[in-house]
Amino acid sequence: MSSLKDREEMFERKFVHDEELKFRAVSRRNKRLGLWAAEKLGKSGDEAEAYVREVLRADLEEAGEEDVFRKIRRDFDAAGVQQSDHQIRRTMSELLAEAIEEVRSE
Repeated sequence: MSSLKDREEMFERKFVHDEELKFRAVSRRNKRLGLWAAEKLGKSGDEAEAYVREVLRADLEEAGEEDVFRKIRRDFDAAGVQQSDHQIRRTMSELLAEAIEEVRSE
């Protein structure tokens, strides 16, 4: 009975650890995505950092990454920034892959 309980606790710890890594990677990706988008929008310095905070807040609207995508899409459309949905999503994927690698290597 003890070994079953030990296995259960081990799986729970692994799940918590994996979720923490995922959260850190997504947060890191969103920060970089915000900086990327800020640059496309012509923002720099404090204005770019404020925009990053907006992107991070947007990720809290719902589960998944669609809320972040919609924010950037709306902002690009409003500012006349020419980036296709595919380009935005590709950048999101590339930045997430980089963030995952960094989090794993820490």
